[in-house]
Amino acid sequence: MLEVTRLTRFYGDFKAVDEVNFKIDHGEIVGLLGHNGAGKTTIMKMLSGYLEPNDGRITIDDIDLQIDPKKAQREIGYLPENLPIYPEMTVADYLDYVGDIKGLAAEDKVREIRRVIRETSLVDKLLSPIATLSRGYKQRVGVAQAILGQPKILILDEPTNGLDPSQTEQMRRLIKALANKATVILSTHIMQEVDAICDRALIVRHGRLAVDAGLEELRRGNTLLLTASADKTAVGAALSSLKNIVIADYLPSQDTPGEQQTHNYRLRIENSANPEKLVAETTRLLVQAGIDIYGISQEKRDLETLFREVNTAPAQTSAEETKNAA
Repeated sequence: MLEVTRLTRFYGDFKAVDEVNFKIDHGEIVGLLGHNGAGKTTIMKMLSGYLEPNDGRITIDDIDLQIDPKKAQREIGYLPENLPIYPEMTVADYLDYVGDIKGLAAEDKVREIRRVIRETSLVDKLLSPIATLSRGYKQRVGVAQAILGQPKILILDEPTNGLDPSQTEQMRRLIKALANKATVILSTHIMQEVDAICDRALIVRHGRLAVDAGLEELRRGNTLLLTASADKTAVGAALSSLKNIVIADYLPSQDTPGEQQTHNYRLRIENSANPEKLVAETTRLLVQAGIDIYGISQEKRDLETLFREVNTAPAQTSAEETKNAA
């Protein structure tokens, strides 16, 4: 659907985007994350055709954005963070104007305007001047202009910026619905936004793609949480044959009269070993040693923790290395 190959962009001598590669399939909602200055806004501007890369390729359904920009851009809808709307226009006039810019024929334009105002719940505001709209409705107008013409790719930069909780929830539902017809790339500083909406995350660091993975994969940490009946010495002895497990943390429980004492462990997985396989092997060895297991599972991290880890870890040479480390 969308393929980015060795995408590079300089501002003078500063390399803002450094050989970024990724592919996004139809119907995916992908979160593009990074600190201010990481390069994500430059990437979005290049994806939209607003900026030309110094090197690399962007293809949409095998259409090269640089070779045939007009054809490729017809497949793109873009909602920038600061939407250039005209407050003196009504919603209807503005969408009519955008339809002309996109080159929609008269009948197609009318049909499309009717469609987008229904999908964005703007029917009641169609004749209202944009200046009179709330922040939430202005964002809806931005989304409406982005989806006008039924583009295959939607690029949304901070779509819930400034919205109240109710408006934010409405916008999230709208974005999920839009993914039934298009690929969505969502840039945001709000980790909960990505958790709530996205299937996959791209994390940019210093202009390079540091992480490219599905959210479920990213949430799974490289540690196991174990609650068992034995102390550290007995558990360590039982697991001594496992070369990919190290007891990272030991939290002995306090004795409770009349109850079996339990001990809590965090077991670190090393050498990129398979966590599911290690759960099975750890369980088998502990049972063989006569140790009761009250719980064992792979520890999960929230996206904010992962984002912090990525941005404080030593720089990786490729997205794949960071993905494997995650």
